[in-house]
Amino acid sequence: MKRNFAAFILSHGRADSLLTYDALRSSGYTGKIYILVDNEDSQADQYIEKYGDEVIVFDKTSFSNQVDACDNYDRRNSIVYARNYNFILAKEMRLTHFLQLDDDYTDFTWRLNDKDEYIWKVEETQIKNIDAVFEHCLDFLDSTSFKSVAFAQGGDFIGGDGGPDTPHQKSLLMKLHRSGRMYRKVMNSFFFRTDRPVVFRGRVNDDVNLYVEGGRRGDLFATIPHVRVYQPPTQKRTGGCTEIYLELGTYIKSFYSVMVAPSCVKVARMAGKWRIHHKVIWKKTCPVLLSEKYRKGIQP
Repeated sequence: MKRNFAAFILSHGRADSLLTYDALRSSGYTGKIYILVDNEDSQADQYIEKYGDEVIVFDKTSFSNQVDACDNYDRRNSIVYARNYNFILAKEMRLTHFLQLDDDYTDFTWRLNDKDEYIWKVEETQIKNIDAVFEHCLDFLDSTSFKSVAFAQGGDFIGGDGGPDTPHQKSLLMKLHRSGRMYRKVMNSFFFRTDRPVVFRGRVNDDVNLYVEGGRRGDLFATIPHVRVYQPPTQKRTGGCTEIYLELGTYIKSFYSVMVAPSCVKVARMAGKWRIHHKVIWKKTCPVLLSEKYRKGIQP
């Protein structure tokens, strides 16, 4: 890597199943990896035994007072503390850029090829030169004022790019990409510049809260459609945030974003399902530029 850069894997209770570490290396990543765990993790010693100096343990107990969890639960079983502390740590380590990752990625894969065509066959998608991909993402941050860019998730591609096997409308991510626009969300994988810190809020839905709150202020975020991260189904693995997801459920989880931005986020039934989920109303979220035709003349 050309820059003073590192990838951070935020983890808790998964010392023996740190999927993201292996996924990074198998995709050709040659840079620095640090595993950020907290001092309330009963497996902290196991992480250190297995990964040695790559493990950093932070004091979540004292740092939690600096984070707005958006509730009054007397518990700290949330990734939001590590997300915010990561900026302090990166600055102390004199990193100029860093990547913040969850611990449960099994693969980093292509979703668009070099001709910008949608790739349908999963076996043709694994990335082997991810260092170059990371460099391009960092080049983009350096040449723009974006606060963060992220890789896409599986749900972003529901509907694919259209075609005989997808009779319904193509995914929103691909629809925006094909029209030359960007999807203004970021989740799970965050590229950051250390000198452009952001603030995560909320015990859960902290990533949604970030891009909604930031979007309302005019901060720029975007999902990159060319790369996808693969993850096991939510709430199926032990450790991580599984406990709090099972405890609160999707209904309560979604309301954290309603609390943060009630003017542009609501709770609604997902299309074609009975599952309740947050829904961001983008036309009411981000500032927009008006056409010059609406400009009023300057009075003398």
